[in-house]
Amino acid sequence: MHQIRSYIFEIFISAICYVGFFYFNALIDQQFEVNRSVSWLFLPAGLRIFLSLIFIYAGTVGLILSSLVINYVSYPDLDSDTALGIAIISGVAPLLARLFVIHHFQVNSNLHNLTFQKLLIIIFVFALFSSGLHQLWFITRNLDFGGWNLFIAMFSGDVIGSIVFIALIKYGLAYFRRRFGNNFPPPNPT
Repeated sequence: MHQIRSYIFEIFISAICYVGFFYFNALIDQQFEVNRSVSWLFLPAGLRIFLSLIFIYAGTVGLILSSLVINYVSYPDLDSDTALGIAIISGVAPLLARLFVIHHFQVNSNLHNLTFQKLLIIIFVFALFSSGLHQLWFITRNLDFGGWNLFIAMFSGDVIGSIVFIALIKYGLAYFRRRFGNNFPPPNPT
């Protein structure tokens, strides 16, 4: 029972974080947007990788659910099949990148030997899967935001956004370690 609650919690955290970060990105990213679904800088791509690395399948489910919510709220003109396809791609692409890199680049499934170079490989593989699958889906569904030029923009946006996100996490944690070190107050026993 504890495992089920933990899994549901991970799904919930993944979904809430992604929805919040997606809309935060929409506020700061307007000058990089190519069209409503493609951007030269897409910071949530980094969060998608992070969630799939940490929560694996629960992260994937959370990303799919949050992407469905985003599609129905922000893109009400999309039909249900198109919205569902976009949501599945959004959740599954980072998982596929994780599994591909673990299998082909000798990364332990617990990520203990994950180096910066292997993280960059995950980012590039993820961007290829994500932008490639999205663009194929957009073309298949005859949407006006699918095509080769938009693949390049989406791929670049996923790579740049992921690198910026991972750098923010890395340097943010380093800042807090330097700033607070081991001087965090002890937990309140009550």
